[in-house]
Amino acid sequence: MDPPMVKKDSLIRGTLILAAAALIARVLGVFQKVPLDYLFTGGGSGYLGIANNVYLYLLVIATAGIPSAISKMVSERYAIGRPDEAQRIYRAGLLFGVVTGVTLAVALWALAPWYAEHIAKSPGAAASVRAIAPALILFPVIAMMRGYFQGRQMMSAGGISQIVEQIARVLLGVALAVAVFNLGWGDTWVSAAATFGSVFGSIGAFLVMLYYARKLKRSDLEERLAAGAEAAAASAAETGRRSAPPMRLKAIYKEMFAMSIPVVVTAMTVQFIYLVDASFFIRWTDGFFASEAAAEQVRNYLIYNGQSIAGIPPILAIALSQSILPVLSAANSVGRLDEVQRQASLVMRIVVFTGVPAALLLTVAAHSVNGLLFVDPAASGMVAALTVGTIFQITMMTSNSILFGLGTPRPAMISTLIGYAVKIVGSLLLGPLLGGYGFVLASMLCFMVITSLNLLAIRQKVRLQVLGKRWTPYLAAVLITAAAGFGTDMTVRGMLGTALHAKLVFLAGAIATSLVCGFFYLFLLIALGVIREADAKSFPGPLRKLLLPLVRRLGRREGQASAGL
Repeated sequence: MDPPMVKKDSLIRGTLILAAAALIARVLGVFQKVPLDYLFTGGGSGYLGIANNVYLYLLVIATAGIPSAISKMVSERYAIGRPDEAQRIYRAGLLFGVVTGVTLAVALWALAPWYAEHIAKSPGAAASVRAIAPALILFPVIAMMRGYFQGRQMMSAGGISQIVEQIARVLLGVALAVAVFNLGWGDTWVSAAATFGSVFGSIGAFLVMLYYARKLKRSDLEERLAAGAEAAAASAAETGRRSAPPMRLKAIYKEMFAMSIPVVVTAMTVQFIYLVDASFFIRWTDGFFASEAAAEQVRNYLIYNGQSIAGIPPILAIALSQSILPVLSAANSVGRLDEVQRQASLVMRIVVFTGVPAALLLTVAAHSVNGLLFVDPAASGMVAALTVGTIFQITMMTSNSILFGLGTPRPAMISTLIGYAVKIVGSLLLGPLLGGYGFVLASMLCFMVITSLNLLAIRQKVRLQVLGKRWTPYLAAVLITAAAGFGTDMTVRGMLGTALHAKLVFLAGAIATSLVCGFFYLFLLIALGVIREADAKSFPGPLRKLLLPLVRRLGRREGQASAGL
């Protein structure tokens, strides 16, 4: 009997695994916030948002971009036949995760009161920040393990661990929050109980990663045994000649940090923006709002309602960014620029076809979606503004990963640093003039600048073939779909009015808008010749079976669009 092997995931399969895991995680994350929104009676939603934002920002620092570096370095070592080096790199990453995780967890717990009072100007958030601090102990190590599995092109481990993490975090966090609420302890401790769920999530994710680590180790051993003793010995001798002398920790960390410093700068972009919004909103909008309480309410709309919903459209882009990196790195390391170009173009095309309409759907249906999920429909405007900006967030993330896969992380880092400056200056200038919308507009400008600079840098290496001459009909399809969706949402809510319970009206609006947008978008993409038979054939099996007959019946009969972005 052949020994069981742990199979690698292709780009599409790996992306689908990560996207499905991220979607489940996001839905569970929203599920957590919905019941909590009804438990909070004061500033609890703001406390929860502040704690999550500072924690996620520090988590990026704690991992220092090392998981992406591990993914790239491991995939390259296996591509050139140096598995022993890959293992040493992995162990070095785990050591770094342990040290930084413990250090930052202790620092966050100690500094939580000072940050909450003097920076965020919300003293009640201190308990929530302290409650989430212990999660920093395990998550850096988990991130290193996920990076290693991605480097081996095995996305299932990271995806399943993410799902288990979210289930434990949400269920136990909400259960603790309900228990504290029933004790009558108030928003401060309800929020702290909810954030402590992240600690349970880290434990669940770590156990899953340990299981997959043992499974992969056993599979590697069986694979070597199956190859035969002589082949294994020859392979080991050849590997020893190639990698001798073994890499020292100093050399490993030097290579890691040379690669990971640009990674961490770019990886923290979204969390940097969210942290700026959570920490400085009240301070920098002084004069726009009539009172600090009004400013705090709008800030809560931005970081609680807005960020929850705006996190949905980039899910596929995040998955693509993770799965494309080892694929591009392996192809680039052996000089296959044609494969690099093909895979990078495919990723951008998938992002264009899926990420942009997802962002527009949640923008035009923002009132119904927000009203359905949360207590206060007044946050809908902020949700719509933040969600439409994710179009550029999606392209920013994907273009960053393409640059890393091409072995040119420095341009991505420079673009991101320029984007940081745009966000800070934009918020300082626009916040006092436009309030929350000024902060959102500054974030959008940040994403746009980074994306534009990244695309210019990519063209120096490869020329992406995304849509070519099909950009005009594509934009027409998107705009018509958005108009139809917005009109549908307004019409449904206007017709139903007070005839039904408000939540049912919002539900009807969200469903009707989704159906109309889905129909218009798919029909127009095919009818206007944006999706062609060659595109449909490149999609995953179930989607290919759905689209091919439609493309052949409705699609234009014309040659392929010319190459180019």
